[in-house]
Amino acid sequence: MTQRSVQDLSQFRVPEGFRGRSGIVVQLWWLTQALLFAPSLQPMYAWRVFLLRLFGARIGKGVLVRPSARFTYPWKITIGDNAWIGDGATLYSLDSIEIGDNACISQDCYLCTGSHDHRSVDFRYNCAPIRIGAQSWIAAGCFVGPGVTVGEGTVVGARALLLQDAEEMSLYAGHPAKRIGSRS
Repeated sequence: MTQRSVQDLSQFRVPEGFRGRSGIVVQLWWLTQALLFAPSLQPMYAWRVFLLRLFGARIGKGVLVRPSARFTYPWKITIGDNAWIGDGATLYSLDSIEIGDNACISQDCYLCTGSHDHRSVDFRYNCAPIRIGAQSWIAAGCFVGPGVTVGEGTVVGARALLLQDAEEMSLYAGHPAKRIGSRS
């Protein structure tokens, strides 16, 4: 029985200008992240912020980024004052990621701005920005999907799967995440 083709990865192409920088800059960032960022000692927060800024990230004052955090394209990232990015957090920034002042992205969180269109044979990208409001807390191991906005002051509980916007000053938990209360 012959099946129709639903996915042909040989047809996939990265759109022109998609990465936002040349291939050389992208490779230079990945080398920098592997050789200078990741092996830095934990208290070297200023060093890691310097490297991210060097590659175009817009980062406020007092930001703490742990050495095992990963950033795909730092030039697509904005982080507000006094925000924290925890151990093993991944900011998969195929599109922009904005993190507000005093927001906490805990360990092993995955902020994912991009996926693929399962309806297209060429498996094209399907990307949208993520916005994390000021004073929000994305607890350990959360997955935040493309196009999601987390309202100001919201808590997303550990291991939650957040695929839709989260109201401000709310508590979310679950897989998929649902609003379970308010934060006062």
